[in-house]
Amino acid sequence: MKKLLYILIILVLPIIGKACTDIVVGKKASKDGSIMVSHTGCGPDCRVHVIHGRKYKEGEMTPVYYGLQDASKPFGTYGKIIGYIPQARETYTYFHSAYSHMNEFQLSIAESTLSQRKEMQFGIEDNPKQIMTIEQAQAFALQRCKTAREALKLITSLVEKYGFLPSCGPESESLCIADKNEVWILEVFSVGKDWSPKSGKLGAIWAAQRVPDDHVAIIPNWSVIKEIREGDSNFMYSSNYKQVAIDMGWYNPSSGRPFNWQKAYSPIPREWAMGRFWLFFKTFAPYLKDLPDRSLKNAFAGMDPYHQFVEDIDMYPFSIKPSEKVSVKDIIAFQRSTFEGTIYDMTADPDWYVPSADGKLIKSPLTTPFPSKDLRELLDINYRRNVSKGGYGMVCQIRNWLPDAIGGIYWFYVDNQYVSTYVPIYAGVQNIADCYKHYNPNKFERNSIRWSVDFVDNLMGLRWQEAVKDLRAVRDPLENSFFDNQEMVDKRAYKLYTKSPRKAKKYLTDLTHKRMNQVMKMYNDLRFELITKYTNNN
Repeated sequence: MKKLLYILIILVLPIIGKACTDIVVGKKASKDGSIMVSHTGCGPDCRVHVIHGRKYKEGEMTPVYYGLQDASKPFGTYGKIIGYIPQARETYTYFHSAYSHMNEFQLSIAESTLSQRKEMQFGIEDNPKQIMTIEQAQAFALQRCKTAREALKLITSLVEKYGFLPSCGPESESLCIADKNEVWILEVFSVGKDWSPKSGKLGAIWAAQRVPDDHVAIIPNWSVIKEIREGDSNFMYSSNYKQVAIDMGWYNPSSGRPFNWQKAYSPIPREWAMGRFWLFFKTFAPYLKDLPDRSLKNAFAGMDPYHQFVEDIDMYPFSIKPSEKVSVKDIIAFQRSTFEGTIYDMTADPDWYVPSADGKLIKSPLTTPFPSKDLRELLDINYRRNVSKGGYGMVCQIRNWLPDAIGGIYWFYVDNQYVSTYVPIYAGVQNIADCYKHYNPNKFERNSIRWSVDFVDNLMGLRWQEAVKDLRAVRDPLENSFFDNQEMVDKRAYKLYTKSPRKAKKYLTDLTHKRMNQVMKMYNDLRFELITKYTNNN
């Protein structure tokens, strides 16, 4: 039975793996001087809880798990043990979930699955010798590291020694790793299912590049590192980073062309990645030359792929200076994007239009940017990959001018961010409200925030065009209050911290519980309002 469960996880995760979008912001590119990393469409297990740091005896070993993303396992368990590595003498406190994101020192990590060539693909069903998934390496880094460079060193040493095991289908991975001073993007590719620790070869291929302080970058499930400058302190890479491509015939050193990491290890670009590349640069750097025009001219524009641009991926740089400095709210707005007003807008399909009382064509009240597979097939709507997607996600805001407990803010949401509410969890929070610890995808739970948001999300489908207004009427004021009160909370927490860090952490913990319970109540109340207004009894 357990073996069947893990096979099912393998089959489901390729879908999830291509659903995440990461955005990073350097400290000189943000409006307030903070560094930001963000992640949408995370793994199934949205339950978040605090794992406190502790000390261990010398020589102790710690398990390596497979199944960290599985939401159906009991809370507080971490999957199947597939190996062991030496335990650290001391671990740090961090927030744990399917993909763990932030620790007590504001070290923050976001993940995005990448595509890799077919020859590199494999999974746990192949019984490989590799045991280190990217989410497990993430968790180890948050447990043991304080800085981005420390995390890079640890994660890359783990995948080299123990072998990188793909867990989102057979694909490769990217991590955005940030601390109080800098941001790095790490990309890890597989070396194939036949690797063994006894082979003497590295268990992964990897490269990392530092994001300039005044730049922003996106990872839309696709590699972004291009040419690697050896000897440049803004790059790190495995000793085999080029040789594997040469051995496989993917790069010819005698060609006279520079080695392009992105093209060497990635397959032909996919539209679901290119669309997000385009939207990001159109949003944050519209001055970029030769950006395709994908604005919606009419309701049929999205149904005309024959005349749509197919741009070269080379036109999108690794990172770019934004035309305006970026805030947390700007990132959230992008994360909620459904490609409104573009050829990718699924609400613009002509099949949504119905005659009004005066004979004009108007959008049906059922028109939604999230049509189900059945509805798309019924209405013959082209599927487009929205930025907004299910799962869970976050924006990690890192502020080096405050104590770590106050400086780090983990803006966390569950389910579809378009419908959900972002709740700020300060790095000093010592435990999480109970409703955020519960989620069983196979059984409805009344005390689960994920089920409460999902309930509203489903009810909105009864009359989406009106229901989304009902949502915003209650969600937006609550979410905005978190931002409006941030300066006040910072000041009060800092005043407490100067006298007693413990009291400051208690204040932040109590406040976070209160806010999470407010959010829970808001969705529970909203579901009754929606079913009352849009019931078929009317």
